[in-house]
Amino acid sequence: MSQRVLITAGASGIGLAMAQAFADTGARVWVADVDPKALARCPDDWHVSRVDVTDEGGMRALFGEVARAWDGLDVLCANAGVSGVTARVDELALADWRACLSVNLDGAFLAAKFAAPLMRAQKSGTMILTSSTAGQYGYPNRAAYAAAKWGVIGLMKTLAMELGPDGIRANAICPGAVEGPRMEGVLAREAAAKGMTREEVYAGYASGTSMGRFIEARDIAAMAVFLGSDAARLVSGQVIAVDGHTVNPDP
Repeated sequence: MSQRVLITAGASGIGLAMAQAFADTGARVWVADVDPKALARCPDDWHVSRVDVTDEGGMRALFGEVARAWDGLDVLCANAGVSGVTARVDELALADWRACLSVNLDGAFLAAKFAAPLMRAQKSGTMILTSSTAGQYGYPNRAAYAAAKWGVIGLMKTLAMELGPDGIRANAICPGAVEGPRMEGVLAREAAAKGMTREEVYAGYASGTSMGRFIEARDIAAMAVFLGSDAARLVSGQVIAVDGHTVNPDP
């Protein structure tokens, strides 16, 4: 039987690249996203659901649908995330802090919470959580985002320990700077906050890696497919950066 793969925030960006990469292997794909327009653009043979990952009731219903349609789940990609505001910690509003943690960390928690019973029942499965290199090194002016992504890593490590005896693996992918609309927003905000041009901030990010370049969503998707495969059958509890090798986390 083909793999059953659920991806949160799977209708655009990294999530869409993951969905397409798994579909290319012959997997059955289920995309959950808050954006109805993006969902409408997904291929007709994918399952799609409009879901806010911070809504516990909505997430419970989503996984109930998955259980009824597929009678299990092989791969969860808990990918939903937001970049949050760019501000010094003393200028960061509590509401903005909470909003960032809610999507990035609560969303991953709820996805894992409701995927775990499906995987336990079949004694197999893998959870792939999208963290960030900001969750490895921290990042100035991005306190909420960095804290959330560190939290995702702690959640993943715990999932790997809790669920390993049931044959379930958990790993985290840490993307670096990814080409695309979200990163363009980050570049614009950081440029404004630092009094720099967008090009200067971009160059700083690129020079912060040994390979001197941004990565693409397909690079992250390829790692997700590997982690979901039998080739990674004993890879669990790992934090894997796909970032061109960060050498200076504060460009």
